[in-house]
Amino acid sequence: MAERETVHAGCVTVGEAGILIRGAAGSGKSTLARELVRQARAEGLFASIVSDDRTLLRAQNGRLVARPVTAIAGYREIRGIGIVRVPFEAAAVIRLVIDLSEDAPERHPETADSQVRVCGVLLRRIRGQTGAPLLDIALDSLRGLCDAVVSL
Repeated sequence: MAERETVHAGCVTVGEAGILIRGAAGSGKSTLARELVRQARAEGLFASIVSDDRTLLRAQNGRLVARPVTAIAGYREIRGIGIVRVPFEAAAVIRLVIDLSEDAPERHPETADSQVRVCGVLLRRIRGQTGAPLLDIALDSLRGLCDAVVSL
């Protein structure tokens, strides 16, 4: 991957940590993003959407920074409703990548699967099947409570 690129992914920020959510169209990226923000706020944490559907990624000083694509910044698609305007953050430093899949991941994935390199930056990764309890796993991972869990 280049040091800068636009990807089909959403991004949220929880506290100071950005979470990049990748997956195929209809895989639940926007739903997971909305639920992560809702749950984090319920727990008293700062949380916000950064981008929906398309995210600009750039490696800066060894960190991966995510920003919304200007043309769609502050907009989100809700299936069955349409495009809605939402408050958003202008940028986030990515600390966790969630890869959604419709296929069940391996029961005991390789340890190397717990990390992924994006734009040259090595990041923690959780792989999960759409509908898995990724919300709690992602928040616990940011808290450092479940680094051993890499795939659901």
